Amino acid sequence: MRRREFVTPIGGAALAMPLAARAQQAAKETAIPVVGFLTFKAAGDSPQLQAAFRQGLKDSGFVEGQNVAIEYRFAGDQNERLPALAADLVQRQVNVIVGANTPAALAAKAATTTIPVVFETGADPVRLGLVASLNRPGGNVTGVTNINLVVGPKRLELLHELLPTATVMALLVNPAELALTETQSSDMLSAAHRLGLELHILNASTERDFDAAFAKLIQLRAGGLVIGGGPFLVARQEQLAALAVRYAVPAVFENREFVAAGGLMSYGGSITDAYRLVGVYTARILKGEKPGELPVQQGTKVELYLNLKAGRALGITFPLTLLGRADEVIE
Repeated sequence: MRRREFVTPIGGAALAMPLAARAQQAAKETAIPVVGFLTFKAAGDSPQLQAAFRQGLKDSGFVEGQNVAIEYRFAGDQNERLPALAADLVQRQVNVIVGANTPAALAAKAATTTIPVVFETGADPVRLGLVASLNRPGGNVTGVTNINLVVGPKRLELLHELLPTATVMALLVNPAELALTETQSSDMLSAAHRLGLELHILNASTERDFDAAFAKLIQLRAGGLVIGGGPFLVARQEQLAALAVRYAVPAVFENREFVAAGGLMSYGGSITDAYRLVGVYTARILKGEKPGELPVQQGTKVELYLNLKAGRALGITFPLTLLGRADEVIE
């Protein structure tokens, strides 16, 4: 009797163990994947970019809250917070980390060699060390580049087209973002030489540097200003638009937000389209593709925005050739 009583629990446990294992497996299979969305921006900044990312996911069959979850991490324009935020996403074992801009992408890559990382950047991802090559990234990282860096010289050309009598121009860059600044400065100086313009490089790596840079601009009697790219300047484009208005400087930047905030003109790659492509790539990885085998994509869509009110304040009339090419003219 005792032997029977002894054997029965063991047999019951033996039957129960496969059931528990099957239950755990079923739980894993029914759990929806989780994407970590990491950005240097503050929560509430540029909601259209997050919407574009979600649209890319949706176009590929993933809808937030239904069959995919997204955990957002915002650094609030404080890049030093990014490593800890990236480490938190790694600890939570998300399925994919989206590095939604260059600093976030670098932080995500540094935090993990196993979790797939999909980036968005305007810089050269090979030079940044994000991937080994554009065609075959290798490792756990791939992503999308917008063409803002490539079309930088075109901004100077547009400013020259708008201000044909101006012979002196200026370029504002952040020297702390060395790799990006070197490329921007070299490309812009070549374009200035080709156009017969004198170009001065102005530096600003903190907000305290802005007034001095604009004062120098006035001292140089520069006819116009091209604002370089990079996370620091992009995060302060509304402030830069206000300074351009205050100092009465015709300025061109890369994003529509600059023009909407009162800036004169913007020309650059479509960031919303780049974020949509990031969503598409994230979905492909969630479906099983390896990031190291997905070539880095480059956005091809460019957008031109003009601000008529800013033009009138500066005594500038946009030529019909520019107005006809604009994606949007803001009154």
